[in-house]
Amino acid sequence: MFTPRNIPTDEVLQELGRNYPDLEINSVRACLAFLTTTAEVYEAFDTHFARYGLSMGKFTVLMQLLQASDTGLTPSECADRTNVTRGTITGLLDGLEREQLVQRQPHPADRRMLTVKLTIKGQELLDKMLPDHFCRTTGLMSNLSTEEKKIFVQLLAKLRAGTPVMREA
Repeated sequence: MFTPRNIPTDEVLQELGRNYPDLEINSVRACLAFLTTTAEVYEAFDTHFARYGLSMGKFTVLMQLLQASDTGLTPSECADRTNVTRGTITGLLDGLEREQLVQRQPHPADRRMLTVKLTIKGQELLDKMLPDHFCRTTGLMSNLSTEEKKIFVQLLAKLRAGTPVMREA
């Protein structure tokens, strides 16, 4: 994890810049600040979800099922909506089912498929958790003004637009 202690100083970045002309110090500094903040936010969310016996993955699945309400979702729809592999969703659903938060049922239109739905226990957990979750999310963002939050979303979209460069061969 990135922490303020292990981020290179400006002197180190300047030295690297002398050896690697493509290094643009402000870009590296901004990227490292973003990665450090992201790591801290993930750690905070992990702590928050653990209060309810959940991981971020399980919470995400529960929220997708909440949105699907009475119809439920197939496991492959859960995987697509949560942006995880089929294998990962199977593990998440197995855990949620063991905890009696979700239930797999035969699909009404195709007996080869399953539908996943929230159980009453799963709905009760979300009803208990979501007010606290939304309050904490608001608190996380409370140091930004309304206008800064709008700009932040726009800046993140611009950052996402640059991610293909990191994937190129």
